Amino acid sequence: MSEGLFSNRLLYWFDQFGRKDLPWQSPRTAYRVWVSEIMLQQTQVITVIDYFQRFMQRFDSLQSLAEASEDEVLHYWSGLGYYARCRNMHKTARILVEQGLGDLPQEREQLEALPGIGRSTAAAIVAQVWNQPEAILDGNVKRVLTRHQNIHGWTGSNAVLKQLWSLAETLTPEQRVADYTQAIMDLGATVCKRSKPLCAQCPLADDCLALQNDCISELPTPKKKKQMPEKSKRFLIIKNKDNQILLEKRPPTGIWGGLWSLPEVELEDDIDEYCRQQFDLKVIASTETETIKHIFSHYHLFITPTLVQYEEYDDKIRQQGKQQWYHKDQSEALGLAAPVSAIIKSLT
Repeated sequence: MSEGLFSNRLLYWFDQFGRKDLPWQSPRTAYRVWVSEIMLQQTQVITVIDYFQRFMQRFDSLQSLAEASEDEVLHYWSGLGYYARCRNMHKTARILVEQGLGDLPQEREQLEALPGIGRSTAAAIVAQVWNQPEAILDGNVKRVLTRHQNIHGWTGSNAVLKQLWSLAETLTPEQRVADYTQAIMDLGATVCKRSKPLCAQCPLADDCLALQNDCISELPTPKKKKQMPEKSKRFLIIKNKDNQILLEKRPPTGIWGGLWSLPEVELEDDIDEYCRQQFDLKVIASTETETIKHIFSHYHLFITPTLVQYEEYDDKIRQQGKQQWYHKDQSEALGLAAPVSAIIKSLT
C-alpha cells in the first residue's frame, strides 16, 4: 500500500464529500476545536452540535469558561454524559488562565499533560488548528484502519493499539493535515459506518482487505460482552411549601460527579426513618411513580421516583452547601443529572 495514494484518495474524496460546515470549523480556533473534541469523545457529531453551540454562546473564551462556576458549566453539559470530561475541561481552563495563558499550548505533549486530554485528542487539536502532522486514532479512524488492513483483535488491547498507532502515523501526510484528519473521521462516520457501511462509495475500497475477504461486518473486533449488571435505587421527591424540590450535590467523582440529584436510598430502606434522621421530617405518606431505566456504559440503573409528604411545611431543611431547594423557574443554572431533570419536568 502506498501511503501517499491512501491520503491522496482520501483527500480527493474529502474535497467532494467531506464535512466543511461544522460549527467548530468556523472560526477554527484552538479553544473551539478543543471544546468540540472533548464533547465528541464517545458522542456523535449530530448530538454534539446543539450542545456545542449553546456552550459557545455562554462560554465564548477560555477566560469565560475558567471564571464560571462548576455548577454552571455542568448545567450546559447536562445530558451529554461522561461528566468527567466536563469537569476536566473546566480544570484545564482554570489551569491555563492561572498560568497566564490566553490559549491552549501548540505542542501535543504539552496538551497531553492537561486534564482530560489524551494522545488522540491532543493530536486532533494541533492537526486541526495548526496543521501539524500528528496522527489521530478515535473510534472512526480505528474502524477505517482495521477494515482497510483487515486487522483482527479488540482495538483496546495493547498489541492492536500499537499496530494501529504505527499505521496511523505512517499514513498521516505532511501536507493538508487538518483536512486529512477531518477526512478520515468523516469517512468513518458517514461511509465506513459501524453497520451497513457504504463500501460502493468508499475511496479506499479498491484495496480494502476486509472487503476483499468479505469480513467487513466482523471488524473492528468487538470487546467480549459481559452480562450488564443492574442496580435499583429510590429517588425521593421532597417539596416545600413554595413548590421547590430538595436536591443534593453528588460527590465530585463517580456517577454524575459534581451534579445535583434527588436524595437517593435503597429500595428496601425505611423512608420514614431516613427522612427523620437526615432531615428531621415526619413522613405521613409516600407514593411511588413509574420506574425509569437509565443506561450507563457499565450497568443499567432502575430508578423509582417516590413523592414524599411530610407532616408540616415549616422548612426544617435548611439550604446549605450540599443541599439546595430548587424550582424549575429559578434563574441560577445548575448541573442536573439527566434522569433528575426528566423527573422534575414530569412533575410540572
